[in-house]
Amino acid sequence: MRSWLVVPADRQGDFAAALSCGADALALELGNSTDRAARARAWAAARDFLGRARGLTPRPALYVRVASVEGGLIDADLAALVPLAPDGVLLEEACGGASVQHLSAKLAVHEAEAGLEDGATRIVALATQTPAGVFALGAYAGASRRLAGLAFDAAGLGDCLGVKTWRLPNGELASTFALARALVLFGAAAAGVAAIDAAFPDIAEETAWRAECLAARRDGFAAKMTSRPAHVHVINELFADR
Repeated sequence: MRSWLVVPADRQGDFAAALSCGADALALELGNSTDRAARARAWAAARDFLGRARGLTPRPALYVRVASVEGGLIDADLAALVPLAPDGVLLEEACGGASVQHLSAKLAVHEAEAGLEDGATRIVALATQTPAGVFALGAYAGASRRLAGLAFDAAGLGDCLGVKTWRLPNGELASTFALARALVLFGAAAAGVAAIDAAFPDIAEETAWRAECLAARRDGFAAKMTSRPAHVHVINELFADR
């Protein structure tokens, strides 16, 4: 899967564009709120979208971003969403193979309760959202047959480090973030899964976005995320042989 479009679950007006833009996969965002009422609204929106989208042919792969296995929301996220049979989940704050194994065990239970085939739900680990996650990038090999990819995320890491921007004036990544991004490539190669480059929503102009995608393709990433449907065709073009 070359192109990943990030779609906030609470913005249903974006769903038609998301389904028609040609993205290989959609990543539904539930938001960062820990308030149960707000989370429940996000679950309802995601369930509605999954229910409508699953019947389409053809359709993109459908993934939902779920809470960290270390937090208190993961079980509620899975209980709300696994019965709708998403193709996979993106795991927040993943920290090596142990996080993936923990999530895989939880998924097995929820799949069984929903009458789904064991292993039906794939996992993409958001692998650089914490410093501990960066140090654990070499620990994904053999963790689970569910593991489909490791994704670079600069925003989460920036929050942990207290950094508001991770770009230099010339547009390049600051050295700390460039290191984490490079390690995702090594970790994914060692685990035999796809390396997915982060979305940078501040890039709107197509020439700049094309350069961003070319750099990711050159460096060895198999896919790229974006939050803009208009970016998808560039990703699909430049990653066509992946």
